[in-house]
Amino acid sequence: MIVEDDADAAASRIAAAIGEPARTKILYCLMDGHARTSTELAIVAGVSPSTASSHLNRLAAERLVAVDVQGKHRYYRLHGPAVARVLEGLNVLAGGTRRAFVPNTPNRLRAARTCYDHLAGTVAVALHDRLMTLRWLAVAADGDRAYDVTAKGTQALETLGVDVAGARTQRRRLAYACLDWSERRPHVGGAIGAALLGLALRKRWVAQDLDSRALSVTRLGEREFQTRFGLSEAAARRS
Repeated sequence: MIVEDDADAAASRIAAAIGEPARTKILYCLMDGHARTSTELAIVAGVSPSTASSHLNRLAAERLVAVDVQGKHRYYRLHGPAVARVLEGLNVLAGGTRRAFVPNTPNRLRAARTCYDHLAGTVAVALHDRLMTLRWLAVAADGDRAYDVTAKGTQALETLGVDVAGARTQRRRLAYACLDWSERRPHVGGAIGAALLGLALRKRWVAQDLDSRALSVTRLGEREFQTRFGLSEAAARRS
């Protein structure tokens, strides 16, 4: 009986957290899989930044949202697929539709760029998704958005020219989900992310601007990203 009462109380708290109109707007805004800042979510919810922070703290306390820290910025996302499924079910009952996320980053930087020492932008996010789909990367047991390279991934990446064994010896994270500034979805950071950028530059799949972080996907790179990783034509398209 105590267990049932605890479960009922938890369900009631979660329902109350979702049920406040501003928090509902925040949650459904995050349903597209893109992370956002508290300032952006305050605009979406139509509340002040301080009120939005209070709402986000409540949602985080009920494990409805999680926060990723990137430098001085904090980005909020849904806590996981279970939350998305609940919201989707409510959305079906309500019969609502949601607007898609539209980045306002300049096209040249959005397509491909460096993020410190690894690849970022539309191409990098698509590559991240493919590496997960191909099961070359898998979520690591220690959490913190860390990834491990699978046996299948090790063989495939080594064949391409990525020194996975060497990456494992570095005094840094092997691989992790680095939130992309323009796409607000993850690309691959860490030693593997750096190795993939090095590979792309070495094989001339991308060319780096002399005076900016922007990268241009070459004609060769467009073909190789499609052939080697199965990226769609749109994702691999040159900038």
